[in-house]
Parts: sequence; C-alpha cells; structure tokens
Amino acid sequence: MHRVMTIRPDIPPQPDIAAPAEPPARVSPMMEQYHEIKAANPGLLLFYRMGDFYELFFEDAEIASRALGITLTKRGKHLGADIPMCGVPVERSDDYLHRLIALGHRVAVCEQTEDPAAARARKSVVRRDVVRLITPGTLTEDTLLDARANNYLMAIARTRGSAGVDRIGLAWIDISTGEFCVTECATGELSATLARINPNEAIVSDALYSDAELGPSLRELAAVTPLTRDVFDSATAERRLCDYFAVATMDGLAALSRLEAAAAAACVTYVDRTQLGKRPPLSPPAREAAGATMAIDPATRANLELTRTLGGERRGSLLDAIDCTVTAAGSRLLAQRLAAPLTDEAAIARRLDAVAAFVADSALREQIRSALRAAPDMARALARLSLGRGGPRDLASLRDGVSAADQVLAQLSQLAQPPHDIAAAMAALRRPSRDLCQELARALADDLPLLKRDGGFVRDGYEAALDETRKLRDASRLVVAAMQARYADETGVKGLKIRHNNVLGYFVEVTAQHGDRLMAPPLNATFIHRQTLAGQVRFTTAELGEIEAKIANAGDRALGLELDIFDRLAAMIDTAGDDLRAAAHAFALLDVATALAKLAVSDNYVRPEVDGSLAFAIEGGRHPVVEQALKRAGEPFIANACDLSPVPPPFPPPQARPLQNLTVLSRCDSLARRRR
Repeated sequence: MHRVMTIRPDIPPQPDIAAPAEPPARVSPMMEQYHEIKAANPGLLLFYRMGDFYELFFEDAEIASRALGITLTKRGKHLGADIPMCGVPVERSDDYLHRLIALGHRVAVCEQTEDPAAARARKSVVRRDVVRLITPGTLTEDTLLDARANNYLMAIARTRGSAGVDRIGLAWIDISTGEFCVTECATGELSATLARINPNEAIVSDALYSDAELGPSLRELAAVTPLTRDVFDSATAERRLCDYFAVATMDGLAALSRLEAAAAAACVTYVDRTQLGKRPPLSPPAREAAGATMAIDPATRANLELTRTLGGERRGSLLDAIDCTVTAAGSRLLAQRLAAPLTDEAAIARRLDAVAAFVADSALREQIRSALRAAPDMARALARLSLGRGGPRDLASLRDGVSAADQVLAQLSQLAQPPHDIAAAMAALRRPSRDLCQELARALADDLPLLKRDGGFVRDGYEAALDETRKLRDASRLVVAAMQARYADETGVKGLKIRHNNVLGYFVEVTAQHGDRLMAPPLNATFIHRQTLAGQVRFTTAELGEIEAKIANAGDRALGLELDIFDRLAAMIDTAGDDLRAAAHAFALLDVATALAKLAVSDNYVRPEVDGSLAFAIEGGRHPVVEQALKRAGEPFIANACDLSPVPPPFPPPQARPLQNLTVLSRCDSLARRRR
C-alpha cells in the first residue's frame, strides 16, 4: 500500500520532526571507577580485582586474551557497546603475570581496599586502588624471577657534545638484589654495553625514543619505556639521588658525572613511581670506569655464546658448561663476570688467587661448598622485606644466612694467609649482627607459612600476649567441637558436622536426607536454614553465631599481634640491610671461587699467566663446551695450540744489539704464555 502525501499551497512546508533522542546510556558505578583508575595508569594492563579474580576490560582484555591464550568474553554494555572482558584467578595470577611480563607488558594491580560487606552496607561500589605497578625491570618475587639471573632496569640518558660528539649515560639496577651501577660511554659503544648488561627493561626520554639514529635500536630491546623529559633532568638529578639515599650532599655517594647522575636519578625516580613510594634498599651507585671490562660487540658476543646460545637458551652456552656454583647468587655473579671480562691484570690476579687457594686445599673447598648449600638467597629476601612483599620464610632466610656465615668463617679460619678476595669476604661475613640472628631464631616457628597473613609463624613462648590470645582462640574451637557432639545427640543425626568456610563462616551441615528433620518442629526453633546444596543442607544457630564472633575476634587479635611482631623484625632487618647485603655478596664470591676451583681440578685446568703485554699464546687449549659435548658422545677432544702474539720486529745488527733488550724480550715471552 502506497501512502500519497498532498502538499497544500496555503500551508507552508513543515520542517521534519526528529524522533526524540534516546537518553545517554548510564555508566555503572563500577565502570566509572574502572575508567578513573585506568586513566591514572595509561600504558599498563589493569588487573582489576573482583572477588577471587583479576578482571581485564576493553582493549586490555583483548591484549591479555591473545597473550595468555584465555577466552575473551563480554560483560554487559558500556555506552551501548559490549564490554570485552577476560579474567584470571587470584591464586594463579603469578603464572599469568610472569607470562605477560616476559612479553614486555606492564601491569597495574588494582586491589579491593575495603571489605565488600562495608560497601554493601552503604550501597556503593567497593573501594579499589592500585597497590603496585609491575614492569619487567622491577620484579622481586621468586615466582616471577629467574633465580640464577639478574633482572636489570636500565636508564639511558644522552647529552649533545660539541662537534656532534654525543655521550651516553647509563645506570642499571637490580631491585631484587640492590645492585646499582653507572657508567658513561660514546654513542658508538652503546650497542656493545647494552649487549653486555642485557637489561630486562630500559627507560629513555621521549626525545631519545624518537631519535632517528638511536631510536630504532632502542625499540628493539626486550622492553623499553619512554618517559617525559623531567625524569632525565640533569639539573635536579643530584637532589633526587640525595633524597632517595637520605644524604645531604653527593659527597656521600660516588663521584658521578652530570650525565651519569641524570641516568641514575632517572632510575630511582622510576622505581619510586612503580613501587608507589616504597623504596627498595639499593646500594649507592658504583661507578664503572671506562675500559674496566672488555668491549665485545653484539655480533661477536652472540656468536661466542657466553651466557646464551644463538637460540636464546642457557643450555649449551659457555656459562652452562662451567657453572658449578651451588647458590643462585653465585650463579648470577659468575654470569656477570663471564659477560664482562676484566682488563686490569691486578684485579684478574686477585680473582685467580682466590681460586688457587681452593685448588690447593680440596678438603676446605668441599667444606665451604657444603656450607654454602645451606646459605639462602639473602639479597632477594632482603629486597622483598623492604618493599613489604616478604613473608616469614624471608625472615628465616636471613636467620639461616647469618648462621651459615658463622660456619663458613670457622672453616676459612684454616687459611693462615687468605688471599685478598677471600679476606674481604671474611670481613663481610663478620658484619651482620649475631643478636639479630638470635632474635629471629627465638621468634620464628619451625614450620613457616608462605604468607604472613596465614599466621602461625611466631613460636609459642616468644610473646606472652600472643600466647594468651591463641589459648582463647583454641579454647573457642574446642567449644565448637563439644557443640557438634551435643547437636548430634539432640538431633539424633550422628553425621552432623560443624564446618567453616570464608563465605558462610561456621555452619551446621547434615546430609539432604536429614535436612527435613532440622527444618521441622521442634528442631526448627534452634536450627535456622542457611543453604541447600545437592547433597547437603546447611544451618546456623544463635549459639553458633555467638561462638563464631568470639573465635573470629580471638583469631583476628592473634593474627594482628603476629603481624606486629613481623613488622618489628622486618624493621630490625632493614636497619641491618647494608651488613646483610655485604654478607650476601661474600657468599656469592666464595661460591664462584670454589666452583671454579672444583672445575679446574676435575677437568685439569691450569692457571693462566696474565700480564699487560699484547702477547697471547695458548698451549694444549680446550674448548669447555665442545669438549663436554664430545665427552657425552664418547669421543675424545684433541687439544690444540694458538699464538696470536704480535710478530716481533727484526733484530738490529749484532754489533748494535743491546744485551738487556734480549733479556726483556725473553721475560715478556715467558710471562705471556697462557695455558688452559
């Protein structure tokens, strides 16, 4: 049917009447909160806590679902469009975080900061806030870290020099161990330095990130974060460093160039921002002198397969072939040394002296290695405690570390004249307070939970107030057990149980066949129905509610007292942080020296002769990786020689040849020969 419209000439045309506009879609309070928190953390994936899950929404959900291989779903609508969503369970979140961080993502963890019951009471959304920013270079948890590798955050700063000669300032830290180093290099040396340090995350200025010359190579790093210019401001660098280390002037720190200070200040500023004001105990920045280590370009380093194979694996590398260390800290130190060979013959000699001492005394070597096996990773335990992420087992790690220090010192006392590096390690092992160790031993129980919130980590008898509160809590639980027996007799239901969960609290549970009995007179006057499941029916009673309140109050008071004790012990450890870090480094140094000594004895390696000349000669040389591969295949390795020494100039005529020159040449040739 067609509709015909007639336009009367006496009536002017009327404008089209638009349909009434639809009211704008209402934004839910939860989505309003989410967008507010997300806007405050741009560039990060927001893990938004909802009950037992961390949820991700919108673009974050799409990125995470692809990266983690989890299902992308939808939750309601926002401004008329479906809301993409995915989630991960809280108890398995570390696994998912590890995968995201390994892919270079950064994550903001948003927790519920109040009891949902309180929010329901005032009819509003649960309060939430970001409690931590997780980035590849700021990890401290064992579950997120490789125990045998450093996790470096690096800051890269640049200054324009005259005649187009630019300089680069570098600072790198491992907040999980407290290491902090700085150096300065030419632009052409940057790629070799980056390949040596291999940072897990780099921060650069916006201008450097967009630079036509350096930007492309920087963007190839595993994770690079461009930041605003103020983070790299050299004019405020010294003030920020002094503020972080709580010193009045830079006199208390290493003498840094203006460029090095700018990079170091950028590091601590980024740490402050990502840790939300919690400051890990970093060592003062140690300045690495130019030329202190051998410069190896990235291509050569990759082909040498020093710490990783060309496929990116540790297995099959030189490090894997020679690593006989027994601690994670020792393995990290060995990797550092292998990646950065020294150029100073005196420093090399000190390291070789330490190895030689343990080669000469096999009994002492094995005693030290046995004691080191009991030494925990003190540096990383200390970092977690300082950031409020530590647990009772971290306290125990430091207790056990000081105990292991005493054992090692007793064994090293056998050395009449310990070499320089071993003597320095012995001095460091004496530094931690033994009173602190005794206090930790008195306070900590034998069986410790992973998390402090689980309680039960303080030893009975350590604090009277805690013992009394525990007795009250435990006595209340005995009352519950007696109540269960009485209810079973009164109802005639022998299988009646009083159980507990985090949702209902304490409740009476019977099988479905007995549920009707408790809901019928006269028992329904005592038992109040709470929940019906497939095979069970759950009830509560006024009496059980009163007992539950007493148990909860006693349990909360006991946990509160334990947490106070934990904080007190953590504060004592923080005060002794420098001494504990020194002892941790001493353990690593001794581990490397004894491990190399073991390798030298088992594989018949000899000490090289190192001097300052250009002579380089090897007799009977063997490649550890190749030799081990052939040994596994049952084939022999044929040792070979190599001489890369400079060709000496032709001798002058006999009548003009000074006798002393012959002596010098002969001595240099003798000292320069190296054997492996």
